[in-house]
Amino acid sequence: MVAKDYPFYLSAKRASFALEAQTVTSPARETEEPSNKRVKPLSRVTSLASLIPPVRATPLKRFSQTLQRSISFRSESRPDLLSPRPWARNVPPANTKRRDSKLWSETFDVCVNHMLTSQEIKRQEAIFELSQGEEDLIEDLKLAKKAYHDPMLKLSIMTEQELNQIFGTLDSLIPLHEDLLRRLQEVRKPDGSTDHVGHILVGWLPCLNSYDSYCSNQVAAKALLDHKKQDHRVQDFLQRCLESPFSRKLDLWNFLDIPRSRLVKYPLLLREILRHTPNDHPDQQHLEEAINIIQGIVAEINIKTGESECQYYKERLIYLEEGQRDSLIDNSRAVCCHGELKNNRGVKLHVFLFEEVLVITRAVTHNEHLCYQLYRQPIPVRDLVLEDLQDGEVRLGGSLRGAFSNNERIKNFFRVSFKNGSQSQTHSLQANDSFNKQQWLNCIRQAKEKAVCAGKAGGLEAQFLVSPNGRRVPQGEAALEQMEQSDCESDCSMDTSELSADCERMEQTNSCESEKQIETNV
Repeated sequence: MVAKDYPFYLSAKRASFALEAQTVTSPARETEEPSNKRVKPLSRVTSLASLIPPVRATPLKRFSQTLQRSISFRSESRPDLLSPRPWARNVPPANTKRRDSKLWSETFDVCVNHMLTSQEIKRQEAIFELSQGEEDLIEDLKLAKKAYHDPMLKLSIMTEQELNQIFGTLDSLIPLHEDLLRRLQEVRKPDGSTDHVGHILVGWLPCLNSYDSYCSNQVAAKALLDHKKQDHRVQDFLQRCLESPFSRKLDLWNFLDIPRSRLVKYPLLLREILRHTPNDHPDQQHLEEAINIIQGIVAEINIKTGESECQYYKERLIYLEEGQRDSLIDNSRAVCCHGELKNNRGVKLHVFLFEEVLVITRAVTHNEHLCYQLYRQPIPVRDLVLEDLQDGEVRLGGSLRGAFSNNERIKNFFRVSFKNGSQSQTHSLQANDSFNKQQWLNCIRQAKEKAVCAGKAGGLEAQFLVSPNGRRVPQGEAALEQMEQSDCESDCSMDTSELSADCERMEQTNSCESEKQIETNV
């Protein structure tokens, strides 16, 4: 073919292809009927599945499992629920042992319900709840010893000294509550009803003073248990127990904390029984006496536990220099609040709010124990300035870091500052959430008010002195009284005859003046 004829050949070829395409598509066009309706072209529909809305699995099937996972394994990352798990198909899920709540009317075949008033039925329910709670408590305490203490001691996972520190006086609490349960069961009638429990509680509640040593040991026990969890043998044993059915998804510390939670629940249980007890019932007076007893015991144990906690943290403070030591820390008997906070540079700090001083520290490990190294000079609460900061008001440290930071990172800040002569401090502290921030603000304000009131009371005490006759009088009056007393002592050597003569002359003069004044008035 000649080169000059090549373009003509290509154009002819294209024309033939277009003619063939027209002959193929023309019959289809002839068969179509004209229509005025707007029809969406099928070419835009990729598949039939796109026409069906996505169906989500109902959350009720997995609700209970998700709830248990969020409570028990809150620190672990949640795996994808839709990811295949071929290894879990043949393994049946563990049956978790659950403790069902029992009611008095359902436990006993009560045939006297129709004869009892609704108030009496509620009273029997409250008494039965007290008895059933004792039975559950005894079961949990025995389980903690049998499933945790004895195996770890036998397998040498922990030493006997460490286990005694963690479990404390747990063994001594079991016979204590068995005694109360036995007394309550003895006064229960065959039909399940109980007439009087007040006298039993009045006689038994003083035994709860033995909770003093157990609750005071809990701070040190919790710290030691957290430290021992770093050992892979301890962690593996506790994890296996947690996954076992008997644990009810509770870890070891939940079992060790059950006695304390039971102790603070007694006033509520007794008030519930008293609320449904008639005024003319013989139990009325005994229940009121029992409530006063348990409230006093709980208050006393709470104070001693706070002192034990305060002493524990004071012993773990590390001072970088002697100038950081403060008598306000040494004299503190309670920790109002403590926890982890961050400053505006993102540094994690552990802050302690004692009764009269705020101590900012950093958590460090010293001799394999968690200690707290002072970060700045302690701040007296009385001179502390507290400022609630709005979200976004604090700039994070560093210009670039502050410019590209997330808005979530500049929330929940508050500022504490202190200035005394040449010394000044300012700290912008961030809490984990708004609730934690509000707790810190409330605790600091309450501590500041108490410190100011204590300072005023101390100033008043300094202004008042005890007079020789035992009365509290101001300093000026006390000085005058002392001067008068000294004058009287110096005049005691005078002759009594002269003193009596002076008195007679004064009386005569006064009588004459009074007669003259009367005549003048007439």
